[in-house]
Amino acid sequence: MALFGLSKTKTTLSKKIRPTVVKTQHVPRELLNLANLYGVSADKLDFNILEIQTFIRVNKDTQETDWEEMTPFELYEIDDKTALLNPNFQIKQVYEVEFIAKDTENDLYSDFHSAVGVNGSKCKVYLSIKEGSVLNYNPSIKEDLRLLINKKKIRAGILVNIFDEMLEDTISKMSATIQVQESVRFDKNETILIAQSIEPTKTLHDELILHYDKKEDIDDNTRINYAKRGFIRGVNKDELLIEYIKAQKGKPGRNCKGEFLKPKEPETINTPTFQINDTIIKKETSRNIEYRANENGYIALEGNMYLIKSEMDVSEISFKATGDINASLDSDVTMVVTEADAIKDAIGSGVNVEISEITVEGNVGSKAKVNAIKATIEGQTHRTAQVRADVLRINAHKGAAFGKNIMITRLEHGTVEGDIVSISQAMGGKIRAKEITIELCNSNVHATASRFIEINKLEGQENIFTIDPLLKRDDNEKVRDNKDDIKDLRRSINDIKVEIQKYQQLVKENTPAFNDLKKRLLHYKKNGVKMPSSFVKKYKQFQKIKEHLNSIIDENIKKSDQLTLLTTKTASFQDNIFDARIINRDKWVGHNELKFKLVDPPIELSYNPPEGSPNMIFGLVEIDEGIYEIEAVAE
Repeated sequence: MALFGLSKTKTTLSKKIRPTVVKTQHVPRELLNLANLYGVSADKLDFNILEIQTFIRVNKDTQETDWEEMTPFELYEIDDKTALLNPNFQIKQVYEVEFIAKDTENDLYSDFHSAVGVNGSKCKVYLSIKEGSVLNYNPSIKEDLRLLINKKKIRAGILVNIFDEMLEDTISKMSATIQVQESVRFDKNETILIAQSIEPTKTLHDELILHYDKKEDIDDNTRINYAKRGFIRGVNKDELLIEYIKAQKGKPGRNCKGEFLKPKEPETINTPTFQINDTIIKKETSRNIEYRANENGYIALEGNMYLIKSEMDVSEISFKATGDINASLDSDVTMVVTEADAIKDAIGSGVNVEISEITVEGNVGSKAKVNAIKATIEGQTHRTAQVRADVLRINAHKGAAFGKNIMITRLEHGTVEGDIVSISQAMGGKIRAKEITIELCNSNVHATASRFIEINKLEGQENIFTIDPLLKRDDNEKVRDNKDDIKDLRRSINDIKVEIQKYQQLVKENTPAFNDLKKRLLHYKKNGVKMPSSFVKKYKQFQKIKEHLNSIIDENIKKSDQLTLLTTKTASFQDNIFDARIINRDKWVGHNELKFKLVDPPIELSYNPPEGSPNMIFGLVEIDEGIYEIEAVAE
């Protein structure tokens, strides 16, 4: 049977081209030759498959043997991997086809736009169906689809009836769907696997991967940040530093064109030649060799030896010399920056440093950021510099300092935030901490603490010393949230109380009638008399009223408990404010201001100690219920 209506009326082109029968291995080549002969495009030609012959042979060494034709039944045995993975095994197909003119006017499948494609190794073959394609039912749809796909495979040089066991199932499902629906339209592109042979395993060449030196992927539009070029590589214990991937020869395969795929020979050109000491552990498997850190620190290459070190001296940290330092806080790396010239920056402008411990013998420049567990700045910090460390020592501070335990020799209008802050001389600046101690306080110092502020010698004025229980910003947010929740709860409890009173009155008024109704219902039940539906309805209504009353009483108890908890939590923020102290061990000079901030009620009290006043210690005192004053108290 001729496919696609070829038995119908021929076109003008078909009269010019006579049907031509050819037996060949290369149908596309013969199709092109015939098109050239007639002076037409190859797209104008089609062909019918008359016969497919499959031949195999197994050569012996360099000697070629005769081809042996396989029967259709024997084709199934070709799928045996033992034969297919034999490099001397060869397979080919010869096709007897009839070339004819393409009859586009009577093509039943002109709206079915499909193509056969393969993956890179040609071991997988796919049928791609274009979005918008349409298949209409006809009695020969199943056979037509099989022939259509096989012709596309032949055009692509793909073997037919080999490696394509799944094709029959695919065709059966498609034809069954079309038969039920009569017409199927593909609303999106579809790709269906129709043949699969033996995929080869890729050969792996050896590779040396420096994991510690991995760079971020950047594209042509990304601006390269040369400050992050990695002067020091901080590492943690057990971290993978270097990995050597051993060369592994791949496994052979055979593609759907019948071609044997021989794996490449692996190359070994990256064998490790470096040495390591006991700070790095070597772990070897059949696949690779891993080099892992045996301790925290930074990785260094000295000569031909990799090792982990924990201490480093550099003359300066700058954009030009080192770029940013990022060794991580938990790397246990200690660094000393030795530049001590007063007119130079030991840590340059705009540089970021993150390290476990650092000692800077000189200055920290503008917009520089230092983040450490322990830091010592023996010079001065620029007013735009930022230093952050759990334990922090600074000689002269003009920038911003954050930490737990901070010691500053001279504060020069800088900012300090920490837990425990100790300053030898304060010459203006802002300090926030739980505990603040100032040996010598000059003018324009704003110190805020939650526990105490202590000044040993006061030589200036226009200072503001504040006790604030809500020292931390997140405490302020918690109190604000608490107050909002308390406000909502109080409103809700008031509404519930009104509702409780309403339902209690309702129950009280209806209880006598309910008890009488209950007796009547029991009487009816005892005597086997059907109870009136109106009595049952009233009984149930009263029961629901009592249940609702019990429910809102329980809700009131729960919300009252919640209110007590929130109120207690808010009060806890200022529990210690009455123990907080502002202490001046020296006489009061000039104009200075003391402040105490309450949480609930939100009151700020202020007091100006008279110049020359002998009173040294001040606290907050409740002189009457809800009335507070700042007074001189005992320490």
